[in-house]
Amino acid sequence: MTADQTDPVVRTPHGAVRGRYEHGVAVFRGIPYAAPPFGPRRFGPPEPPEPWDGVREAAAYGPTAPKPPYSEAFAQYLSDPVVPGDDCLNLNVWTPDPAAGARLPVLVWLHGGALTRGSSAVPVYEGYAFARDGVVLVSVNYRLGVEGYGLFPDAPANPGLRDQLAALRWVDESIAAFGGDPGRITLCGQSAGAISVGALIAAPQAQGLFRRAVLQSGPPEAVERDKVRRMVRRMAARLRVPATAEAFSAVDRELLLRTQAEVGRLSSPVLGGPAFGIVVDGDLVPRDPLQALVDGAAARDADLLMGWTRDEYRLWLVPGGLLERVDRLGPVALAGAMARCHCGHEVVRGYRSLRPRAGAAETVGQLVTDHLLRRPLHRLADARPGSSYVYEFAWPSLLPDLGACHALELGFVFDTGDVPDSRRLAGEGAPQELADAMHAAWVRFATDGDPGWPAWDPTHPVRIFGDGPPHTVHGPRDAEMALWTAEPAPRPAPAGRSSGPADASPARAAELRAVIRRLRRTGGVHDT
Repeated sequence: MTADQTDPVVRTPHGAVRGRYEHGVAVFRGIPYAAPPFGPRRFGPPEPPEPWDGVREAAAYGPTAPKPPYSEAFAQYLSDPVVPGDDCLNLNVWTPDPAAGARLPVLVWLHGGALTRGSSAVPVYEGYAFARDGVVLVSVNYRLGVEGYGLFPDAPANPGLRDQLAALRWVDESIAAFGGDPGRITLCGQSAGAISVGALIAAPQAQGLFRRAVLQSGPPEAVERDKVRRMVRRMAARLRVPATAEAFSAVDRELLLRTQAEVGRLSSPVLGGPAFGIVVDGDLVPRDPLQALVDGAAARDADLLMGWTRDEYRLWLVPGGLLERVDRLGPVALAGAMARCHCGHEVVRGYRSLRPRAGAAETVGQLVTDHLLRRPLHRLADARPGSSYVYEFAWPSLLPDLGACHALELGFVFDTGDVPDSRRLAGEGAPQELADAMHAAWVRFATDGDPGWPAWDPTHPVRIFGDGPPHTVHGPRDAEMALWTAEPAPRPAPAGRSSGPADASPARAAELRAVIRRLRRTGGVHDT
């Protein structure tokens, strides 16, 4: 047979693409959904790709967005392939039936990586299992770091999020030709990918482009514009150029990446610091996404699946030995956590009473995780009872100290535990039964909106994926959540004395900033 007869060919709005049959499903890689974002398009909104004649080969992953590598401490746990080239606004499709009219459910995947790292080429994200089980899987590359989320006076905000919107529009227009149903699209992401999903759920321009959404270890949020501006200004100072898109466009790409890595080296979810993030821009993100969703102003009919891992913080603290350093700092670390979370002594005392044997690192880690992640997701589920489903991933890694850490669930969701990159986090011998259960829940949710356990209601049902069969527990995090709402207002301090972490006195604020700086100096850590 000829290649044309054996390999699947599908026509997209911009030209035909030829994929490959692999493991019984059709795979198309590196399909451009927008033009290369360089030259005059650098820092600008995505534009349609140039149409092509003939049939474009779509066998290999396309170029990845420019990004700095993970530090050595993190690279032992997380893979991040680099595919060179400018045509980085591309996507991949796994489908069991590359024929128009099949009308299969579709899952669109947005990778994590703190909006500075990651790509759709990470082997853990291979979509064979989803296609095997009747779901079309689409994974997306988008601009990262300063080129995707820098804030400049002469360029639109959130170009990376605009890339994701362009990819969603491509899926809406094109996926039927790959056997997908444009009326059954589920938008799914983890960590920064989940934060992106939250922003798109609330974005007016994205309404009607999806039916359901999955948020894994990331809430809808918008960061303070000044936090992003500080990243850009610090980069500009090191590069000795104005903090404008025009000036940054003229900087060598490798130099720009090195400078970004240096400036962002000490940022992390636990310790804070300047970072790139999605900002309110009055356009694509007209207001805070979480508040818009809680108010019911966006995506009223979308089913939501959301959750977290039990020990998110361990991936942020274990690499580089930061876990032990935080434990040694003890009260200093706890004071820094109170400043990070804007809470008082009552909350910390409550956490320590709930976990009397926990060290400082565990208390800090769970406190920050709840502040940044679980509390917002609880708020979102409370605002959308009956259409929200919540899970907790609680299976501990077989590697030392990682526990049920951030990103560990990915190999189970994608059923890629046999991929060497999954074993970087899970270790050897992860239970296939857990992958079967978790993957099946995601397939069911993408298919009909019901992952297989009760929807959120006043009893707060949470599906636990851990050792043994998955089971539903009601209100497993309610005690921690209640500590935040029950915290009394800070009492006035006697003259000459500080009232604690909530006190806004300049001396206390300076002291807490010094605590956080001390924590950061103990080791450079990255979000994922």
